[in-house]
Parts: sequence; C-alpha cells; structure tokens
Amino acid sequence: MPSPANIVPQFGQPAPGRTYPDRPAAFAVVEHEGKIAVARVTFEAGGGRLDLPGGGLDPGETAAQAAIRECGEEVGLRIAVEAEVVRADHYFTNEDDSRVNTRGVFFAARVVEAAPELKIEDDHALEWMAPQEALLALDRESHAWAVAAWLRLRGKA
Repeated sequence: MPSPANIVPQFGQPAPGRTYPDRPAAFAVVEHEGKIAVARVTFEAGGGRLDLPGGGLDPGETAAQAAIRECGEEVGLRIAVEAEVVRADHYFTNEDDSRVNTRGVFFAARVVEAAPELKIEDDHALEWMAPQEALLALDRESHAWAVAAWLRLRGKA
C-alpha cells in the first residue's frame, strides 16, 4: 500500500550547516526467482555501497519511467513496474560530497529480460540477494524500509 502523501518517513541525518535540495527519485524492488536485484556501487577512491536500483527523475519523466530507465542503466535489466510500494525521503551524501534529500518512490517490479546493452553506469554491478539478506546489507535505511514494506505486502515477512 503506498504511503499516504502526508505520512512519508524521513531517513538519514542532515549534516549541520549543509543544505539538502529535494531530488525526486524512483527505485525498484525487482524480484526474480525468489531474490531481489541490488546494485553494488563501487567508489573510485575505494569502498562502496549497496542500493536498490534506481535514481533521480529526468525532466518530464514519471517516477515509474525513471525506475525502468535506471534499472537498465545501472544493472542492465529491462523491468516491468507492477505497483507503488511506499514513498520515503532520505538525506543522502554522494561520494563526491554533494548532498540531496531524495524524495523516493519505491516500486515492486519484475524482470522482463536481461538487457546488458542498456547498462551505462560502470560503477554499478547487479547482484541478486534473498530479500531478508538485502534488509541487512542495504546501506540506506530508506531502501531497507522499502524492502520490508514490500515483504509485508507479499506476505513473506
């Protein structure tokens, strides 16, 4: 069930004295054969993070369109969006120290086909994880919260 418009949780903590402009974003919980797709992001300086595939909306793009595009660009999957699961905001600092408040829409989705020709983000790699494993491994609390909400909707919690 989508979050009511007036009850969108805010995750993360803003750094004192820093601004976090709103950035509309869309992410997908993509299920295939009992596992979900996650994007392992590798930083140039070393280290990285684990996210759900997704990202910012381009001008004129809907959240569902952005989730579909981002899944192709980040992890090389062509997906079909099935339903909105939840919305969540998250104060987020990128590896280049830029900061945004992602205003995220999280969708349930399924794999249509592998589409490696769509992948353009070399610092992202596709991994498949059991949903419960992803709950513990995802770096952003908003992403883990979305997976938990998706599990509850699926009756798999």
